[in-house]
Amino acid sequence: MTRRKEVQLEPGWFEQLAPEFDLPYMASLREFLVAEKAAGKVIYPGGSEYFNALNSTAFESVKVVILGQDPYHGPNQAHGLCFSVRQGVPLPPSLKNIYKEIQSDLGFDEKAFNHGCLQGWAAQGVLLLNSVLTVEQNHAASHQGKGWEIFTDRVIECLSRREKPCVFLLWGNYAQKKGAVIDRAKHSVLTAPHPSPLSAHRGFLGCKHFSHCNNLLAELGETAIDWRV
Repeated sequence: MTRRKEVQLEPGWFEQLAPEFDLPYMASLREFLVAEKAAGKVIYPGGSEYFNALNSTAFESVKVVILGQDPYHGPNQAHGLCFSVRQGVPLPPSLKNIYKEIQSDLGFDEKAFNHGCLQGWAAQGVLLLNSVLTVEQNHAASHQGKGWEIFTDRVIECLSRREKPCVFLLWGNYAQKKGAVIDRAKHSVLTAPHPSPLSAHRGFLGCKHFSHCNNLLAELGETAIDWRV
């Protein structure tokens, strides 16, 4: 029996990605995660949420892609969507800047952003994909280089090959390098500095990506994203 049979994945994504789960890098990644848990380490998000981004936005439904890097490593934060935290959890600094830019760009009141859960964006067709899908508690970037990057590269490649175009929002050098494989003759790619407090003032704030994205979707005959939460 192949290990792919154990994976709970949205059918469209499973059709695209099933072969990955039989490859050596995925077996190594699985062994690493099992060993980390056996050693008593706390891993975020929970196992049922590793693929939350893919399960929340079906392959054929993706209209917009936002690329993140790692899950949040604090308790109760990460739930499988980049930049998003569970309701009731304080807003991380980058998400605060994302909300600030949306309010400036689209004229929304700050009352429309009273929590940090972006599941509503995912339901509208925004794929909120981290490059690395797990992390050890309190140890940022601890699961980089273990294989997740290969898997998420495949996710981007699948979307790039897809007939139906989408809009990629690539914030920061890391996301922009990861997005180098995107077919720009078919898909729209918007780039800006990362929304982190260290770099947001260098051009993320004022980038107007959210209105620009909706304009591009309109040109494709797609419904605009309601960026309020």
